[in-house]
Amino acid sequence: MTIPPCTPFPEEPVMPPYDEPRGTAALLVDSSGRYLLHLRDANKEICDPGTWSIPGGDREGEEPAREAVARELWEETGLAVPLEEFTVVDSVGPGGAKGRIRVYLGSWDGDADALPCPEGIMFRHFDAATVPFLTMCPWTKDVIALHQARFPARVPLPARARPGGRARPHVVGVHLYLEENGKVLLGLRHPDSAFAPSAHHFPAGHCEQESAVACLVREAREETGLVIDRAGVELVHVVHTVDHAGGQPRMGLVFRAHRWTGTPEVREPDRCVSWDWWPVDALPERIVPYARTAIEGIRAGRLYTELGWT
Repeated sequence: MTIPPCTPFPEEPVMPPYDEPRGTAALLVDSSGRYLLHLRDANKEICDPGTWSIPGGDREGEEPAREAVARELWEETGLAVPLEEFTVVDSVGPGGAKGRIRVYLGSWDGDADALPCPEGIMFRHFDAATVPFLTMCPWTKDVIALHQARFPARVPLPARARPGGRARPHVVGVHLYLEENGKVLLGLRHPDSAFAPSAHHFPAGHCEQESAVACLVREAREETGLVIDRAGVELVHVVHTVDHAGGQPRMGLVFRAHRWTGTPEVREPDRCVSWDWWPVDALPERIVPYARTAIEGIRAGRLYTELGWT
């Protein structure tokens, strides 16, 4: 029997056409041509410490690169967006170890400030003109330069003259209103909290890749240990806020839970130092302003309030 030359012998392993890079990364660009960049920790034994880079990480075991980049993007940003292969770049890790990174391209128009940041320092959007002035991860700078060569930044069209100005996505916050015997549950924020230090507030959080009620149930469990019965939840107030002209607009959804189990306890001591029941007609002096407005609206039977808009 003659074996065709293109057919390997059964005992010989079939090798892949090339070694798949261990690293993956996602270059996300918004509709204005800005790049979503991640500021990496400066004092850790990691690749390119203290530089601006893009989300990503290594494959786990034999995990395909496409699955790895989707997982890493979700873990670092909470985003799940369509991605397509873009390029492969060389990188240098701690100790001079060389590697390669497969980069994927996607688009996202959200608010970088609202992204969770479990790793690194922060996320920000930057346009192509600003990138050269940043302390950049070398391979990320190469990726952006390649993207610019293939897709030059468009000159933005002037915004149409309309009261709303340019479109800007809103941050959606979900808040839990629990009332028992004429008292409402409020938490005292930690004095070092980035938001509302030493002020009282509802159990609350930002909607991630989930429904508003799912967010409510999750945040209540994470912050207070309470288990909320989804079937006993109703929307009782909406607060549409902006802190200042041109500031980040926010939509606060306040849900009342009529059934729950457990006793409130401090689950996130770095954010909240205590949970207490306050009479609805004798609220604490220091309370987040829109939380006070929402409670007043609920007592008045009003569903919607605007704050800060002119």
